Amino acid sequence: MSSEWSATRLRDLVSIKHGFAFKGEFFVDEETPLQLTTPGNFAIGGGFQYGKGKYYAGPVPSDYVLQTGDLIVTMTDLSKAADTLGYAAVVPNGTGTTWLHNQRVGLVRPQEGVKVHMGYIHYLMRSPDYRRWVVSTATGSTVKHTSPDRILSYEFLLPSLAEQREIGETLATLDDRITLLRETNATLEAIAQALFKSWFVDFDPVRAKAEGRQPEGMDATTAALFPDSFEESELGLVPKGWRHVSLKEVTAIFDSKRVPLSGQERDKRKGTYPYYGAAALMDWVDGYLFDGVYLLLGEDGSVADTAGYPVTQYVWGKIWVNNHAHVLQGKAGVSTEHLMLTLQQTNISPYITGAVQAKLSQTNMWRIPFLRSRDEVAIAFGEAIAPLFNSVRHNHEQAQTLTQLRDTLLPRLISGQLRLPEAEALVAEAV
Repeated sequence: MSSEWSATRLRDLVSIKHGFAFKGEFFVDEETPLQLTTPGNFAIGGGFQYGKGKYYAGPVPSDYVLQTGDLIVTMTDLSKAADTLGYAAVVPNGTGTTWLHNQRVGLVRPQEGVKVHMGYIHYLMRSPDYRRWVVSTATGSTVKHTSPDRILSYEFLLPSLAEQREIGETLATLDDRITLLRETNATLEAIAQALFKSWFVDFDPVRAKAEGRQPEGMDATTAALFPDSFEESELGLVPKGWRHVSLKEVTAIFDSKRVPLSGQERDKRKGTYPYYGAAALMDWVDGYLFDGVYLLLGEDGSVADTAGYPVTQYVWGKIWVNNHAHVLQGKAGVSTEHLMLTLQQTNISPYITGAVQAKLSQTNMWRIPFLRSRDEVAIAFGEAIAPLFNSVRHNHEQAQTLTQLRDTLLPRLISGQLRLPEAEALVAEAV
């Protein structure tokens, strides 16, 4: 198939426009409808990720407002391995968000009068061969840079317009399904958070009963588990019979099983099982220490966000965990998911130590209060949210499977090593 493709340079098909240097005096911390695209919006391997928002509250030149579906490319990377340099991403449909074309990000557009499928270009600019070209021609030692001219000099074999469309659409089908699964998980997690807030923060069932009303959206059996009045506690009003206890009372900890992995071992980049750090997936290893559902809570380094709320990871299956994260599960009728939802709404700033590097010791962690309801309420809550998190785990695993399939098919389709009917059959079976 690729024998019929023609040698082409990217500059023959597309142009890349530099972004605008938006003024720092208008950068703001609070959310606004205007958000700047940055290298942090590019995932490793390409594709768009939301990351930490960089908001803007100043005047915007109309030529630097991005549209849904625009193709962008990152031209600067701070990481040692230039993890995202040169990768492309498509601007998402950000409801309520206007994405701005910031400096260090290029806007990729078809050349006037040239027929090219931009979906194909998107995946071409995420292919391994293209990636090698970008990294090999980059400049800078600490901060890696590329440029429109270097990117546009990339030469490759170009299929027909019809084949470009089919390749782009085949890979986009996988990405669309992955995005849907992730959005579904975000919705499921939001539902769980809302239910937690209703039961354990706003005390809606208790307030309803105190006013002689039936709690909304709750059967009579569950409603009967809640008291109908409040009482004072050292931390304010709580439902009668509930009390604040040490986190230790409802938490099983497995820190003694954590095993650090040396940098040299991580650099092997092989293995079957994920190896977790304090804040992010780090690598893959051959063995594992944990098998089940756990909550990881940062111990040092990435402990809390800028607002003081803890950095947590919900993990499951066979995994390693390094010595920078506490490994926790719920106990005494409190599910691990209940524990996580509580911590996600607890400001832990008073329990963090360390001037240079933030640290949450086990001793200080046990000082964090936990609102203990009657056991029957905690068990009922665990049962209510269990189906949500069962779906979260299933969707996440399916998204990983589809991601692996996309990453396998992408270089073979872009290079012409795999026939389209075979790829389409694999995608149809997977989705």
